[in-house]
Amino acid sequence: MSEDPKRTLTDGSPVPSDGSHRALKPNGQQRGYVVLSAEERAKGFVRPLRFAYVHVGRPLPPNLRDLTEAEAKQYAAYGYVKYEAYGPDRSPTVGRFWTQPELDRSTGGCLATTTMSLPLAETYARDPKFYGGTFCCACREHLPLEEFVWEGTQQRLGN
Repeated sequence: MSEDPKRTLTDGSPVPSDGSHRALKPNGQQRGYVVLSAEERAKGFVRPLRFAYVHVGRPLPPNLRDLTEAEAKQYAAYGYVKYEAYGPDRSPTVGRFWTQPELDRSTGGCLATTTMSLPLAETYARDPKFYGGTFCCACREHLPLEEFVWEGTQQRLGN
C-alpha cells in the first residue's frame, strides 16, 4: 500500500506500492490514476477547476518569427513562412527556415477534447505540476502535458 497519505487513486483507495494501477486497459488508459487525497484537494485550488483539455500538439519553437520582406522574397521558391533562431546567444543568422506543412506536422495534435473526473480535475487545480503527462482519448495514449491546452484557452496543462 501507499506510504503517502496525501495521494490516493481516483476512487480514494491507497496507491498500490507494486505499481499495478499503471497497467493499461484495452482503451489505453491505466487501471487507476493517482490523485491528491480528498483532504489535500479540500485545501483549495491555485488554478481554476477545469474538466476538459484539447490535444493541440507540441508547442512551436519559442524563437520562431515571421520572415522579413527580404527573406520572403529570397526564399519564396522554397515555401518558407517562418524562421527559427537557434538561441538568443547565437547569431541571428544561425537557425532554420520552416514551411507551413513542416509547422503543421511539428505540432501534431489531433485536436480531440478529453474530459476527466472530479478527483483528477481537482488535483490539476490544486497542484498544476502534479502530473508530467496526461491521456488523449482519441490517440489512446499518454503524452507530455505540453501537448495539451485547457479547453477554451491557450493555456498549456502544467502551467
